[in-house]
Amino acid sequence: MYVDSHCHLNMPDLQAQLPEVLARMQANEVGHALVVSVNLRDWPGLIQLVEAHPHLSASVGVHPDNDAEDDDGAEPSLDDLLQRAQHPKVVAIGETGLDYYRLSEPLDWQRARFRTHIRAAQDSGLPLIIHTRSAAADTIRLMQEEKARRGVMHCFTESWEVAQAAMALGFYISFSGIVTFKNARQLQEVAQKVPLERMLIETDSPYLAPVPYRGKLNDPSKVIHVADKIAELRGVPVATIRQASTENFFTLFDKAVGQRAAR
Repeated sequence: MYVDSHCHLNMPDLQAQLPEVLARMQANEVGHALVVSVNLRDWPGLIQLVEAHPHLSASVGVHPDNDAEDDDGAEPSLDDLLQRAQHPKVVAIGETGLDYYRLSEPLDWQRARFRTHIRAAQDSGLPLIIHTRSAAADTIRLMQEEKARRGVMHCFTESWEVAQAAMALGFYISFSGIVTFKNARQLQEVAQKVPLERMLIETDSPYLAPVPYRGKLNDPSKVIHVADKIAELRGVPVATIRQASTENFFTLFDKAVGQRAAR
């Protein structure tokens, strides 16, 4: 089976057609998906969704550019994250990280939020889901300073050098539909180089639909096209990518192993 290591099934566009999405996942042999948190306001609904489906897991975290006003003006505390991390369906902390793309300094609040999530991962024993955009150097620096040692660089779009730095800290590299885009040559080169034992695949749905669905609503069933492209780039059967990425998912997100058995 395939695993979508990062999606947002609780977002309105996907939740409105959830039965159809789940049916497409089954048809494409996508047997598991990790539904990733971006704020604490919507987290109860996210948990309610995954509780109803044995083949869905959850994370807990606040996206780096999420406005604190979306969470009643409060920053997530270490205790907030650790309390929610105890839920049996929560298998990761995040998504967290740094995103400087639309924001300008001072961004100390964003770096402090990232540090809080790293500490929550350390204290809970759960892996981190890291988002970085226009902030690779600071992201790696904070990971090193806080001794982050387990997790995934989600929706990776950075250079091979950044991938190497993350893998040196014990992190996996996850590829989204972006790897199928014609103008993503640097990323495609990274996808050829990342060791199979450090690779994950994802949709980041409802965003970033892969070719041939680019520009349309994305969902976890389309993760197969990410696997197809990586297999093409590496000159291997798609079964090789499917097996490696699935086994890697359950190795990293080991709390989900029981949920795999339930499926």
